Amino acid sequence: MTIQEETTALAPAKLAIDRVSKSFTTGRGTLQALEQVSLKVAEGEFVCLLGPSGCGKSTLLNLVAGLEMPDTGSVTADGRAVRHPGRERMMMFQESALFPWLDTIGNVMFALKLKPGLKRAERHEAARYYLKLVGLEKFMHSNIHELSGGMKQRVALARALAPNPRVLLMDEPFAALDAMTREQLYGDLQRIWEQRHVTILFVTHNVREAVSLGDRVVLFSPHPGRICEEFKINLPRPRDINSVDVAGYATRITKALKGMLQAEGATP
Repeated sequence: MTIQEETTALAPAKLAIDRVSKSFTTGRGTLQALEQVSLKVAEGEFVCLLGPSGCGKSTLLNLVAGLEMPDTGSVTADGRAVRHPGRERMMMFQESALFPWLDTIGNVMFALKLKPGLKRAERHEAARYYLKLVGLEKFMHSNIHELSGGMKQRVALARALAPNPRVLLMDEPFAALDAMTREQLYGDLQRIWEQRHVTILFVTHNVREAVSLGDRVVLFSPHPGRICEEFKINLPRPRDINSVDVAGYATRITKALKGMLQAEGATP
């Protein structure tokens, strides 16, 4: 099977988060991060989790990744309980977290160690394919310190896609980038998502970013984190973050966010 054939051979997973609660013990006592959160994500859907700091968005992503376990409730992918990390659910963070001692292609090849049975030549071919997918084929042998912030995040995206995950988990991956670079990456991510039809769960606190990218925007309230409202984004792709249509949806969601925060007595 070729790399191109493999990318469409597996249907993306369905996610089911059922009445999940999660708390942490801190120096000030117990912090309830999530309370009775339920969410279903369809195959190939792009869902953005939106809310203020401390509303449990990243905690929920960690539960889906298998990095944490819920106190109560369940997380399932394709009907199977999530109990540990796996290559079918890959995570992308705000920082690229690339290995500085490896070049660009070496970082992507490292992720392919998660796929048993691949020879080095096969891993090299696959890594080259994914670097081409994110527009970095000409920088395969560049050192990480030679790359811009946006290029590093492209490498991180290629690394996350390389094991051919069924679910891509993205935790504010563009937050540290300048506006122009972010806008370019919004277009790239939409293009790649339409090509791959991978299920994406995307954490952000940027309303326009959520509207630009998501099929659905799920709004969280803080302390503890709960889902308070959902918005279906019925706009064609590709979407421009500066478009009037995106601004219209963003205005509605911002109004709901402010109303929720006022009712909760919280601040963004």
